[in-house]
Amino acid sequence: MSTHTILLIEDNPDDAELTRIAFAEAGIDSQLVVVGDGAEALDYLFAQDKYAHRNAADLPSIVLLDLNLPKIDGREVLQALRGNPATRGLPVVVLTTSTEPFDVEASYALGVNSYIRKPVDFQKFVEVVKQIGLYWLVLNHPRG
Repeated sequence: MSTHTILLIEDNPDDAELTRIAFAEAGIDSQLVVVGDGAEALDYLFAQDKYAHRNAADLPSIVLLDLNLPKIDGREVLQALRGNPATRGLPVVVLTTSTEPFDVEASYALGVNSYIRKPVDFQKFVEVVKQIGLYWLVLNHPRG
């Protein structure tokens, strides 16, 4: 596999670190970029503020999005991504602990590609992350 950039939008540092460990244990060749809130995520993706030096056309291969975020929540992030032609086709996977049916329905209505609940058990979490990586970074053929 070639190296892929994965953008993890996660406000919980422990969950972010577990995700980093899970990708490493799964053997996914990737660079994990972690941002802690929705505002920072949009700044990163659109190369604004502290990310102004970044090439906005250099998008991650996939976005892993938590829903309950500070500043701008995950639903608003998703809405902004789908509303912009440059990011409309970017694969976005909601990775959350939420079991609320409303969250699932709202996420799909806003254009999420996949909705995955985080397993509490670490080994199951590693397997889920491995499956996400294998599907979106190896098997899937992105547009463009």
